[in-house]
Amino acid sequence: MSTAAEALSWPIAQVAAHLRDSTFSCEELTLAALERAQKQQPILYAFIEITAADALAQARECDREAALGRWRGPLHGILLADKDCFELEGRSMTVGSRVMDPQPGGRTATALLRLKAAGTVDLGPLNMNEMVAGPTGQNPHFGDCRNSVDPSRISGGSSSGSGTAVGAGLVFGSLGSDTGGSIRLPASMNGLFGLKPTYGRVSRSDCFPRAISLDCVGPLARSAHDCALLLEAVAGWDPQDPSSLAAPVPEYSRRLERAGAGIRIAVIATFVDYDAQVQEAFTRLVAAASARYGAAREVAFDGLGACNAMGDIISKVEAATLHGQWMRERPYRYSQAVYSRTEPGLHVPAVHYVEATTARASVLQEFLQGTMGKADVLLCPTVPVPVPTRAEADMEGSGKVFGVVARLTALTRPFSYLGLPVLTMPTGRDGNGMPMGVQLIGRPFGEARLLSVAQALATEIGWSA
Repeated sequence: MSTAAEALSWPIAQVAAHLRDSTFSCEELTLAALERAQKQQPILYAFIEITAADALAQARECDREAALGRWRGPLHGILLADKDCFELEGRSMTVGSRVMDPQPGGRTATALLRLKAAGTVDLGPLNMNEMVAGPTGQNPHFGDCRNSVDPSRISGGSSSGSGTAVGAGLVFGSLGSDTGGSIRLPASMNGLFGLKPTYGRVSRSDCFPRAISLDCVGPLARSAHDCALLLEAVAGWDPQDPSSLAAPVPEYSRRLERAGAGIRIAVIATFVDYDAQVQEAFTRLVAAASARYGAAREVAFDGLGACNAMGDIISKVEAATLHGQWMRERPYRYSQAVYSRTEPGLHVPAVHYVEATTARASVLQEFLQGTMGKADVLLCPTVPVPVPTRAEADMEGSGKVFGVVARLTALTRPFSYLGLPVLTMPTGRDGNGMPMGVQLIGRPFGEARLLSVAQALATEIGWSA
């Protein structure tokens, strides 16, 4: 008979089936996860706090409901943990920082409320780059979050704990937030599937922002199917979020087999230099995509650099607007890396910010009609280099922060500016055994198609976590 500990590496649907037939209880599953999380925490620093008592109480409630025949759906009893930028009533949200004084939350983020309604169990808030700012997982306040495959290497960020906790099998999935790659980077570096949805597809109510014009909330998980289940639970209009879009929410998990039928694939030609190992893995993935969907043509995206720059302007200005008073009153509470990346936003000319925001709609239209005019899904690597060591990507080193950020986000930030849905999936491993990833870029509200293609390509290349 399978044990709860063995089940921690299974897909969500398989775990759900065993919970329903009482192979093990949700409490047993939670105890196994807590034991693993507590053992791994001094090594990986994935959590801000492991809330064991709360998790067990939630698990027992799931078991009580199950005994009465009350199943909330495919996520009933499934263990999650989420980036500590989501407010939860009664819990102090840190946002990975010491800037704010601890204060129990008075509200709960809509995304967390929806997960709770789906029957999930929360193991606690996850570590992250301070103030949702950084692509590495480095955090001088709560300890650097480490990669689940090799703790000497970075986890990716800023949803660093999300990538590490899921990659290490501590939880089955997680919600992160993405401003310039903060879901996709940790997903890629930990061998996961990570989805930045269409801007406005998932509510950001009571989710601490980096840049309100760019931020998206989305799932990280070990398969496209698991991502689909999580997205189903949290997507949809929310009156508490003015940027939330009132569009129907498909049953993503039921559309995985057919949503990718008949699509056209293209490869984005970029000016970015790819490491040889990244290029080799990407070429194999493109070959698999071409075999399944027809030859992938190459398309130009001349505006990649401009979208990157305009996204950076928006991010800096909107972050500085939020942090301006704190930076003046308590600058000593910021790390050097976060302060130095945020403070310049106070000095960007207003005309540059207005230009970046007002150009967005026309740039998007040009992209959809030009670069994406004859394609349904575009491909490009997620990160152009192999996962660096924590020493190589130390953002606290003098003068290093801007170079590290630019190198790691060169291929992710442009699509945040465009507000398009982007899913990263694994393409293979480099010579150090570290995962590499590819981005699948879709049209607005094209998440179902991206999830379908990712599931099919994972099978084609034989990816196994």
